[in-house]
Amino acid sequence: MSEYTPPKVWTHDAENGGRFANINRPTAGAREDKVLPAGRNPFQLHSLATPNGVKATIMLEELLEAGHPAEYDAYTINIGEGEQFGSGFVAINPNSKIPALVDRTGEVPVRVFESGAILLHLAEKFDAFQLTGPKRPEMLSWLFWQIGSAPFIGGGFGHFYAYAPEKFEYPINRYAMETKRLFSVADQRLGEARFLAGDDYTIADIAAFPWLAPFVEGNIYEDAKTFLSIDEYENVARWVEEIASRPAVKRGRIVNKVWGDEASQLRERHSAADFEGKVLAPSKPE
Repeated sequence: MSEYTPPKVWTHDAENGGRFANINRPTAGAREDKVLPAGRNPFQLHSLATPNGVKATIMLEELLEAGHPAEYDAYTINIGEGEQFGSGFVAINPNSKIPALVDRTGEVPVRVFESGAILLHLAEKFDAFQLTGPKRPEMLSWLFWQIGSAPFIGGGFGHFYAYAPEKFEYPINRYAMETKRLFSVADQRLGEARFLAGDDYTIADIAAFPWLAPFVEGNIYEDAKTFLSIDEYENVARWVEEIASRPAVKRGRIVNKVWGDEASQLRERHSAADFEGKVLAPSKPE
């Protein structure tokens, strides 16, 4: 790899951005006028079935499974086509990232963006999948551990290993090391506790599962499972298997999914009836 000398002032190189070069820019804001669709349910989710998006759909399906009034409409935002830069979406998430939620249960609709904020908002709203009292800090610690770790796995390892226009040893080694370290952290914790925060399944698990499970299942970032020796993390595998078997998790993983076997896709979700005839199992993304 030839040595790179940074210029005195950085400028955007749109021709050297890898898989997402056509949409990545160093500026925020809407690029086109586009009104978001809206359904009749109290919650409106605009997302895609990436790991961050799946956090929100699993949470909403878990709430419904537990009997909470959390009916929602889910609409796909195709980030590969730049739909996250439409004016309607930017209005509910100025950061132009999925997922984004509109909560219409009160007198005035409120927007909630960032996956961790959505999980915490819903957990507090319904007093569900959260811990209180002296156990709460442990849950929050693992929740924010995941939120802070995701960029190393996705934007770090995933990008340089699978999406960058060229493969370079240094960044792949750097982020492979960090991804394995994070798996080691989780594996050690899950060797002493059933779930990340202890005995109870919480939003900490809902946040971490969509990122760790695809590595265990071998359906993310090419052959990352083999490259990173993911089979070493037996406690993570046990935890993934238990969570993946939950009915709400199976449903949540296909909402806003637009790749793989058509029977495992659910571009929009408006009611439980939308899952009829669908295959509720993970499959490799495009």
